[in-house]
Amino acid sequence: MKLNLSLLLLLISLATSAQKKLTVSAIYEKDLFQEETMKSLNWMNDGQYYTALEENKILRYDVTTGLPDSVIIDGKALNLKIDDYNFTPDESKLLLQTDKQKIYRRSFTAEYYIYSFKGEELKKLSPNGRQSYATISPDNKNVGFVRDNNLFFVKLANMSEHQVTKDGKKGSIINGSTDWVYEEELYITKAFFWSPNSEKLAYYRFDETDVKEYNIQFWDNGALYPRDYKYKYPKAGEKNSTVTIKVYNLKDNTTQVVDLGKETDIYIPNIQWTKDPDILAIKRLNRLQNQQDIFHYSTKFKSATNILTDKTKTYIHATYTNEWIYLDNGTHFLMSSEREGYKHFYIHRMDGQLEYKATSGAFNVEKLIALDQRSKTPVLYYTSTEGSSLDRQLYQVDYKGKGKLKLSTQSGVNTADMSRDFKYYISFNESASSPMKVSLMTTRGNKLVKVIKDNAKLKETVAVYGLTEKILFEIEAADKKLLNAYMVQPTDMDSTKKYPLLIYQYSGPGKQDVKNEWQGRHFMWHQLLAQKGYIVVGIDCRGTGGKSEEFKKMTYLKMGKMEAEDQVAAAKYLGTLPFVDKSRIGIWGWSYGGYISTLALETGPEVFKAGIAVSPFLWKYYDTIFSERYLRRPQDNLEGYNEYSIIRNAGKLRSEYLLIHGTGDDNVHFQNAVTLQNELINQGKQFDSFYYPDNNHSLVGKKTKVHLYTMMTNFLLEHL
Repeated sequence: MKLNLSLLLLLISLATSAQKKLTVSAIYEKDLFQEETMKSLNWMNDGQYYTALEENKILRYDVTTGLPDSVIIDGKALNLKIDDYNFTPDESKLLLQTDKQKIYRRSFTAEYYIYSFKGEELKKLSPNGRQSYATISPDNKNVGFVRDNNLFFVKLANMSEHQVTKDGKKGSIINGSTDWVYEEELYITKAFFWSPNSEKLAYYRFDETDVKEYNIQFWDNGALYPRDYKYKYPKAGEKNSTVTIKVYNLKDNTTQVVDLGKETDIYIPNIQWTKDPDILAIKRLNRLQNQQDIFHYSTKFKSATNILTDKTKTYIHATYTNEWIYLDNGTHFLMSSEREGYKHFYIHRMDGQLEYKATSGAFNVEKLIALDQRSKTPVLYYTSTEGSSLDRQLYQVDYKGKGKLKLSTQSGVNTADMSRDFKYYISFNESASSPMKVSLMTTRGNKLVKVIKDNAKLKETVAVYGLTEKILFEIEAADKKLLNAYMVQPTDMDSTKKYPLLIYQYSGPGKQDVKNEWQGRHFMWHQLLAQKGYIVVGIDCRGTGGKSEEFKKMTYLKMGKMEAEDQVAAAKYLGTLPFVDKSRIGIWGWSYGGYISTLALETGPEVFKAGIAVSPFLWKYYDTIFSERYLRRPQDNLEGYNEYSIIRNAGKLRSEYLLIHGTGDDNVHFQNAVTLQNELINQGKQFDSFYYPDNNHSLVGKKTKVHLYTMMTNFLLEHL
């Protein structure tokens, strides 16, 4: 730890005076620190052009110059506000998404239009009500979509609408989209898939009839009576939806039901068509989420074959290892897995046998960017943590694991978007000291064509406000393992003085907050606190992401224990630094971070003077997939649910405490806050609390955000 202390003391001397004072309004209302990037980027088939949505216009860019050469669509001229768009595979038409309205975190409804370049014709996709997840078929002839829990498609030749399912019913049957818990935890909303020859639609069917209902009351800003909003929410240990996969044949209007065995208490985290239009691939995950099977279902023979099984003693995070691609050669598929201790890419034969390890080593592949299959030996483009868990670098390697080449040249977090011919890519780079930089690059030679966006205006704003440096360092966990951390120091910091310190953490399993990246408005609020004389430290405890599977999964079955212990241990160490006032250390977090900030206050009451928890949760009140992935079911591990519950330990709270929640939270229900408040009252604990009427888990709205962060600032100024 001496090395880190020396580094921190050195950087203190480099801090500069703030030229202008930050305000909550500047951050959350005026959006002065909004990062500029590219919206709705699409590469054209020939690889010579790409398109982007800017100021309600779809612009086409020439890769040789990086400059726009034409306006493909002007939304204003069409009297539309374009939210998103997609080309048909032959680029003869555009599918335009407008008037998007959110339902939950990822789900939405919208109005869609078809724009034909020939004749410059604009047609509404359907006049019969709003649609969701409209998707063009590979043969350019049809568009599938979901409405009112049923699956439809439109034939573009005559714009005729055809209904695939008719049993969809709110709170009962869902076709072609997902229930609440699949959306939240498996990140699936669109749940239908065109076959390669466009003759079939494979889709999910959810029967949530027996799933228990949750009711949220909305006060609707002064309505005479509150409005009840009821939806199906399976809590830990309770019954899930029964999910089946069906295949609809457009030619003969028939439907097959895929038989995956007698056990129905399962999850299906992913399905996709292989290159054979008669073979559908399906991933099946057991209820405890520690065994994943891949099935190949033949629509000809109406039978499923289990070709591969992955097992673990802990859990398989289906959304973390969701890269899964069937190669054009029809003989292999690519998948990601943590089976060897880190996330890597593997190439399997169609019978499931392992053929190649495309990547290997003591690092994680983060994301598959593209797969170039033009040669006999396909090439993967991916980002990984190789070199540093704080960075993400861009690499290429062939699918046999040979010829690895690093493409990114700058430190920080890098990602990319490859052209269809793989001759160019758009690079996205950011670091702790620099906001997003978007550049057009050549793949061969890795040469810069043009800097597309450099966030120069944001950099000027940052300079005006004289923000302090985000210092990356390491700190010891309770078991002496090294944890990633960052520090933001007060402007004009004097190392001979002592300052109050606030820890920020999320601490959620597999999540990583501490990276060499530019951060959002949370971080700007931390800069505001630094201007007011606070040190802010972010810490990724044991159980978080970016490191090995062992590091991430060591919290299994005892969630909360190590996370809280690490935050307490870190606070104790930070309190020994000569410039930290150990009597004025606080902690805050949101969601899982709210849970851990509360548990840390209860675990180390002698360490923390104050803490803030936004939307903390209780394991037993949270959903099946999340809670059971890490703790199993309550009936399997009741002690794991109870021992590190913020309810059981509420009597240990001695710090000043601010509890915040939205009453309209569909994710972590207001019930969690009410239950905690009741226990704190029963334990005779004084605390502050605030609820935001009708607001969700993110506490959305500029006025809400200004109120929230002003309140939290004032709380810290008074109590820390």
